[in-house]
Amino acid sequence: MKINSTYLILFIFFVSGSLMAQQDPNYIFYRYNMNFVNPAYAGAEEKTEFGANVRSQWSGVAGAPETQSFLASTFLGRNVGLGVSIINDKTFIETQTSIAVDFSYKLQLDSDTNIYFGLKASANSYNANTAGLMTFGIQPDPSLMDIDGGITPNIGAGIYFQSRKFSISFSAPKILKPRRLEQDGGAARLGRNKLHMYLMGAYDIELNEKLIFKPSSMIRYVESAPVSIDLTTALRYNEIIEFGVAYRLDEGFAGFFLFNLANSFDIGYAYEAPLSSSLNNTNNGTHELFLKLSL
Repeated sequence: MKINSTYLILFIFFVSGSLMAQQDPNYIFYRYNMNFVNPAYAGAEEKTEFGANVRSQWSGVAGAPETQSFLASTFLGRNVGLGVSIINDKTFIETQTSIAVDFSYKLQLDSDTNIYFGLKASANSYNANTAGLMTFGIQPDPSLMDIDGGITPNIGAGIYFQSRKFSISFSAPKILKPRRLEQDGGAARLGRNKLHMYLMGAYDIELNEKLIFKPSSMIRYVESAPVSIDLTTALRYNEIIEFGVAYRLDEGFAGFFLFNLANSFDIGYAYEAPLSSSLNNTNNGTHELFLKLSL
């Protein structure tokens, strides 16, 4: 990778308002790890689950975004679910880690329909090496030193409606706004975390005894940024293999597959390519690996 390509990616990242505002990671496998953004999913499958997601964005570019996410959830009985999630996200000069505990409560409407209410409590660490901005031609606020935000608490909430074939989810996983780096007119300054809200809908259509068509969509709203929309379609065969495509409006497209082993272990891989020709010429795309164990 030539050094001027690295500069280009960093320049796009720091001077683009939409990218700076989209502060939390996106996932291609969003439908399968919704615990990260909606606490109402904790225990919703009424079994114990462990999951992991590793995402490498703009592969081949030094310092490009890297995210490692882990989750565990279980159904405690009496309509109560409990979950734990860890997200470690590194983006060029920024590093943040979040550890969250989720609580959910199920309200059963009928034999096939439930509504789950969830609360999330998290502890978040954030730091930024502001000296690195000068290396890439970004002008920092003269008052900025290396930012160590320490450990800050946060809270979130969500709701999840589930029927046999259809589901819809709405959540705001981080309601409080701790301080962090942000871009303002081509310069970096100390600002506040942006509120992220997520709306997801999914529908399963049984085409025959072995084939299920699974369309879904994720809408993300972030303060001071354009709305992000993911449109996803997938086919699942015989509860063993699933493959599909995804399109993020005006941003990129992806292909993915999932294998189910022994009815308890899912493994998936996704590849995402940006729509921008300048980005395509300077990186090797985005790779995402997904693992899930159900007990």
